[in-house]
Amino acid sequence: MWYWVFKYVLMGPALRVLGRPKVEGLENLPAKGPAILASNHLAVVDSFYLPLMVPRRMYFLAKSEYFTGTGAKGAFQRWFFNASSQIPIDRTGADAAAGALTAAKRKLDTGDLMAMYPEGTRSPDGRLYKGKTGLARIAMECGVPVIPVAMIGTSELNPPGTTIPRFGRITVKIGKPLDFSRYEGMEGNRFIERAVTDEIMYELMHLSGQQYVDVYAASLKEQGQPPATNTSPAA
Repeated sequence: MWYWVFKYVLMGPALRVLGRPKVEGLENLPAKGPAILASNHLAVVDSFYLPLMVPRRMYFLAKSEYFTGTGAKGAFQRWFFNASSQIPIDRTGADAAAGALTAAKRKLDTGDLMAMYPEGTRSPDGRLYKGKTGLARIAMECGVPVIPVAMIGTSELNPPGTTIPRFGRITVKIGKPLDFSRYEGMEGNRFIERAVTDEIMYELMHLSGQQYVDVYAASLKEQGQPPATNTSPAA
C-alpha cells in the first residue's frame, strides 16, 4: 500500500510539477509477467521518475547500508526505501553478485518488474558508459526479456552534486523488449554475457542519444581521469 501512496500522493504531484514528465513507448511494456527494465543513469531522481511514469510496480536493488541507519533519521530512511520498492543487498562481500542475483530472481520468479542500471553508477558527465554484465547474467538465468529505458532531462533537473532539484522537462523513453532466449543454456559464459550487455548498451545509446564511452563509469570516478574516446560499444 505504501508504494502507491508514495507514488501518487507523497511524491508524484511534486515530481510532476518539477519535471513535467512524459513517457514514450509505453506500449512496449508488458501488461503482466516478469521483465527487467535496463535504464541509463543520469541522476538520483531517475529512480523516482521511472516508477512514476510506469503504471506497473517495479523493484530496484539498493545497498544494504540504506536500511541500517539508527534513530529517527534511520527509521525514516528505512521507510522511504521500503516504500519506494528498494530491495537491500550487501554489495561489499565476495558473494555480492550472488546476493543480487538471488534477490532479483525472487521478484522475477513471481512475475514482477525489476529496474536496473547496467552502468552500475550515475554518469559523471551525461555520457553513456560501459555496462556491467550482472544484468545480463540475471536476464539469462531467469529467462526474461530486457526492456531498454532512456531517462532524458533528469541531469538538468538534478545535476550531479545537487540536493535541491530544479525545474525541468523529463522524458522517459521505453524501447522494444530484447529477447535473449537464443542464448539459453549459456549462462555463466562471460563472453556471451558481455555480448548481451553490449547489445543492451547499444540500444540504450540509440534510445537516449547519448555518446557512448567504452569505460566503466565507476573506474573513471575512482581514477579521476578523463574518459577514453572510444564511442562504440565493445564487440
